[in-house]
Amino acid sequence: MNSSSSEILKLLVVDDDDVDRMALRRALKGTGLSFELEEVDSAQSGTTLLGTKPFDCAFLDYQLPDCDGLTLVQNLRDAGVKIPLIALTGQGSEETAVGLMKAGASDYLPKSKLSSETLSRSIQSTTRLYKAEQEIDLTNQRLREKNELLKRQNEELQRQREQIQRKNLQLVEVSQLKSEFLATMSHELRTPLNAIIGFSQILMRQLKDSASDRQLDMIRRVLTNGHHLLELISDILDLSKIEAGRLDLTVESINLKELILTTVEGLQSLAEQKQLDLKVTADLANTQIANDSNRLRQVITNLLSNAIKFTDEGFVSITAREISSDTIEIVVADSGIGIAAESVPHIFNAFHQVDQSISRKHQGTGLGLSITHLLLEMMQGHISVKSQVDQGSQFYVQIPRCVQPPHGGAIAPK
Repeated sequence: MNSSSSEILKLLVVDDDDVDRMALRRALKGTGLSFELEEVDSAQSGTTLLGTKPFDCAFLDYQLPDCDGLTLVQNLRDAGVKIPLIALTGQGSEETAVGLMKAGASDYLPKSKLSSETLSRSIQSTTRLYKAEQEIDLTNQRLREKNELLKRQNEELQRQREQIQRKNLQLVEVSQLKSEFLATMSHELRTPLNAIIGFSQILMRQLKDSASDRQLDMIRRVLTNGHHLLELISDILDLSKIEAGRLDLTVESINLKELILTTVEGLQSLAEQKQLDLKVTADLANTQIANDSNRLRQVITNLLSNAIKFTDEGFVSITAREISSDTIEIVVADSGIGIAAESVPHIFNAFHQVDQSISRKHQGTGLGLSITHLLLEMMQGHISVKSQVDQGSQFYVQIPRCVQPPHGGAIAPK
């Protein structure tokens, strides 16, 4: 601080001696500091004034008529007064100085050594320290406020997390109930549908020679649509069983080459209807694997059926090869319509179809690839795809040679 400073210090002196107050005023004028000084002659008056008006610093006489300086400093600090308190005393003992500083005085000045220089040094050092403490208190207050805000935010986030967890548990429960309901209903629907298909086949055989072409066509439509509906229901049943955890693998020793050939043979008529070249390659040194033959056939059928469905001309192929002694890869490729890059990440999602319109050319539930993906997960395998629009698709299936049964007891291929 200096005389050029625009800051005006508000000072208070508490001293009952007129001569000592005059000496203090004279010394203050010599400091070059800009100040406003108020004077009182008792501890009570000083305490009242400090409680009602703002001051930057206070000078306290050690010997007052109603209180000693040590008690006054303690009372002011207890009352929350934080400004610098500089004690003035005619006694110069070290014991008095120590007592005042312990009580909370900011500085101690003997009246016999009072000068403009000592006053200036004491005022500047104590007010500087006071402002630093204020900044620290303000910073700490802001930190406390921020910590309190963070605490409230964390509590709110925790409540939200708990709500989300409860919602997730409810969704899991609902999904489980949905899957169990669909599995039960799909099973119930298959019984009357099988009867419809069976009776339609009997009618076709019995009325083959006696019914008119129109009547036979109507029966044929009932039979065809019955088979189609049964496939849809079977897909929903399989998906629901897998999601409900009610589908287990029956692991057995299988000749993979024979399984592929018989599966392809069953789909040959579909390929011939579209004049597609259906190719089979089984590059296997060891054709024996351990897996669930029905579920593996379902995987191969789904992939080949999709390939045939989405290929109008050209070829569909299936290749089996050994990646290692423990890993088999099956690749189903076609020269069909392909899959757009933005659709590839979603094709294994349940009910997803690239063309979702009601009038789409290729019908179906969109469950085949989803079921294939879930079945391969059960087989400890995985599936990936490479495709380009109008350039065909390649589906890559990798499975272990020996799938571990869900309840232990590994089965080795014969």
